[in-house]
Amino acid sequence: MKPLISILAILVLAIFTCSCDHSENSTTDKPEKTNPPETNKQDVNKKEINPVTIKTETKVAQKEPIKNPEPKKMQKRKAYEPLTDEQLRKTLTPLQYQVTKHEATERPWTNKFDKHFEEGIYVCIISGEALFSSKDKYDSGCGWPAFTKPINSNEIVSTTDFKIGYARTEVRAKTGDSHLGHVFPDGPKSKGGLRYCINSASLRFIPKDKLADEGYGEYAQLFDENVKDNPQ
Repeated sequence: MKPLISILAILVLAIFTCSCDHSENSTTDKPEKTNPPETNKQDVNKKEINPVTIKTETKVAQKEPIKNPEPKKMQKRKAYEPLTDEQLRKTLTPLQYQVTKHEATERPWTNKFDKHFEEGIYVCIISGEALFSSKDKYDSGCGWPAFTKPINSNEIVSTTDFKIGYARTEVRAKTGDSHLGHVFPDGPKSKGGLRYCINSASLRFIPKDKLADEGYGEYAQLFDENVKDNPQ
């Protein structure tokens, strides 16, 4: 009996001892700190080292310098080529032919340019040479276009005419050798005192906005507000 009691006592003592050791270990042991894996540190460093890319704003297109429009090239007139009498008959109306080549006179107050005062120039119906400007045209009451002076005095030729029984001064266009009309000394005194009485049938009108297109661009300055007098 005694041996059995001794064995039980030893077992109880052993169990008590194990339980004490276990509780002591549980209170004293602390979990070790685990360092983060090296790979994590490397990843962080990589993120810090890599440069941050900032999206740049779209470049504003550089403005090209404003180009001034090129001046319109002045149209050149076709050089005058004299026509034969037969060609003139086909080119001109019967009245234009009789006036320019046979010194006829058209009816007053019913002709084309008597009451015409649009801005522009009047050219020879045959040669196309500039003769008169609307700036110098006025209503004389005579029934035909009246001008105080020619636009180009070098294109006007004067001769003495006795066709109606007394002397008159005939005016002709030099280049086309065409009869235009007559000049009288009863024009406006403030404008020189002359009256160029011209047949409409001897003229062709070029409006000021068509001067450059038809080769008369050099006369456009006549209608500039800053130009008071004709250059010729």
